[in-house]
Amino acid sequence: MKKTVFAASLMLPVFVGAAPVTNIVNVLDLIRLGQVESHLSSKAELSDPPSAVFQLCGGTLHISGRGYGYLATKQCFSDYHLVVEFKWGEYTWGNRKDRARDNGILVHAFGPHGANGGTWITSIEANIIEGGIGDIIVIGSKLPDGTVLKPSVTCEIETDRDGEKCWKRGAPRQTVTSGRVNWENRDVDWTDRLGFRGKDDPDAPVGEWNRLEVIAQGNTLRYIVNGRVVNEAFDVTPSEGRVCIQTEGAELIVRRFELHPLGHFHAPWPPPNSRR
Repeated sequence: MKKTVFAASLMLPVFVGAAPVTNIVNVLDLIRLGQVESHLSSKAELSDPPSAVFQLCGGTLHISGRGYGYLATKQCFSDYHLVVEFKWGEYTWGNRKDRARDNGILVHAFGPHGANGGTWITSIEANIIEGGIGDIIVIGSKLPDGTVLKPSVTCEIETDRDGEKCWKRGAPRQTVTSGRVNWENRDVDWTDRLGFRGKDDPDAPVGEWNRLEVIAQGNTLRYIVNGRVVNEAFDVTPSEGRVCIQTEGAELIVRRFELHPLGHFHAPWPPPNSRR
């Protein structure tokens, strides 16, 4: 009998029931019904209880930012059009008090909670940070037994002045298994400071509403910010999983957090007759 020995194994998820989304899933309702799980790092400088960090107030989700972690759906999803409408609150905390407001949506999440550094779940992030909304961040993990959880994306990439990867439609494709692919026109002089805005940033000023969309179709991802495509990925692995929203030291208010069937969401941005 042949014997094979692995020093460390690579594990990708096998999901049960991650069928394509065929009806609108309101994630705020899932939160209200207790169909989500929370994970906050116990070692972070900010460590309020989840019930204080994530609060449903009327029809909105208020994220205080006083913790590092996320809310994750218990259910896994595939093939959907994710719509998140949010605005920044006033407050920032701890060592990010004077740094860019930061948060994010994690898609195709799998594996143990906090597998990455005790804080994050293995996933692919749609970044929400001042100056960088729409960055792709690939979050891999290594378990205590040596098992590597390794998502990956392939993007059309050009390198900017500082050697950072940026999405550019039509550029040569590269496979990324960790780290960031900046949104198309992220300011090359971005700095991690409170209130940063680049000249081409598509998001609205602090206190005004924004819409982030993630279209997960087969093994592709497309990120849209306020109606503008800002990033895209192919050969995405895995192509299904949990959906999460983060907390990273900044106050965020969310009024819409929904998964729509592919091809069914066409609402313009900004909504007609809306007060942003």
